[in-house]
Amino acid sequence: MSNSVELKAKWRKDALKHLKGRRIVNVRWMTAAEVDAFGWYSSAPVLELDNGVEILASRDDEGNDAGALFTNLKDLPTLPVI
Repeated sequence: MSNSVELKAKWRKDALKHLKGRRIVNVRWMTAAEVDAFGWYSSAPVLELDNGVEILASRDDEGNDAGALFTNLKDLPTLPVI
């Protein structure tokens, strides 16, 4: 088994534990205070779940600024960085 396959399986297990069956209860963009706290220049979209978990996109794994969220919706293909 390749390392990539093992890593994907591990991260999938962790994500399912916290995210499977949850509902998105709000969609918003980061506040100015949140952007400052992250040390970013841009505001990312934030998905708020019913268990208090917030999901937001980062440019990369190191958290070097906000990132966009892409969808498979024809009328909303991207939730952009603002």
